[in-house]
Amino acid sequence: MSEATVSIRLHIRGRVQGVWYRGWAVSEAQELGLSGWVRNRRDGSVEALISGPEPAVRAMIERCRRGPSAARVEDLVEVPVSDAVGPGFRQLPTL
Repeated sequence: MSEATVSIRLHIRGRVQGVWYRGWAVSEAQELGLSGWVRNRRDGSVEALISGPEPAVRAMIERCRRGPSAARVEDLVEVPVSDAVGPGFRQLPTL
């Protein structure tokens, strides 16, 4: 029996642009077998949609709280969503 898939939208604030956060997030999500996307926002934050088995999603959220070594995450907001997510994890253009 496979685990249920959950989807969470993250809004990450702090020093998260110009520190390779998006590329790092793609690598981490792929390592965990997650689907979704990550993008910069014009307000200086990063937004992500992660989808997969709950334990892997929770592990990714914890990684996102730290980010890559040059990042300083000050706030991370999680919002459960029912958005359909295709396979793979990718970086989207800034919104």
